[in-house]
Amino acid sequence: MKVLLVNGSPHKEGTTHRALMEVADTLRKEGIEAEIFWIGAKPIGGCIACHKCSEKKECVFDDVVNQFRKLAYEADGFVFGSPVHYAAASGNMTAFMDRLFYSELCGNQNRAFYLKPAAAVVCARRAGCTAAFDQMNKYFTLLQMPIVSANYWNMVHGANAEECTQDLEGMYTMRTLARNMAYLLRCRQAADRAGVPLPEQEPGIFTNFIR
Repeated sequence: MKVLLVNGSPHKEGTTHRALMEVADTLRKEGIEAEIFWIGAKPIGGCIACHKCSEKKECVFDDVVNQFRKLAYEADGFVFGSPVHYAAASGNMTAFMDRLFYSELCGNQNRAFYLKPAAAVVCARRAGCTAAFDQMNKYFTLLQMPIVSANYWNMVHGANAEECTQDLEGMYTMRTLARNMAYLLRCRQAADRAGVPLPEQEPGIFTNFIR
């Protein structure tokens, strides 16, 4: 089993990376493979609603979004991490998640993420964590991904990686999150082995609130 952890910070080894490393190290101790994927520091454009993903089966902009999607098919769980910028996920992380989830849903009927456990991790110097945390969790509910919780909201504090490590409760929360993720992955594996079927899927119904 494998978990992909996404570093949505422009700093490759900053606070977000340190928090994700705590999760990854604990997952490995639980016997789960863990890999951190950095989205990079180059600007990531947002979705332009061209709907070409329904034809191309991937985002029309062939960049880090499509690179990650190819890895996502082989993963069993996900952790998306972001620094907090103005009480929200980073601009690059928001654009990344917008295009990733929308293009996968429209282009491939959500094969990469359907019923795979997911969690959000947010990092801030001081405040704005809960708003960013709520924002990121909404992506998972739209893609039918079970949200993995810890003993507290998945956040750490610090202006840099060293200060992040000093947030003892934050580090404890990251380890708890990892153990809960490992448990749910083993539950899913046991269900598959026992032949428990996936939920019945009925055709989608879409309305625009005027009919």
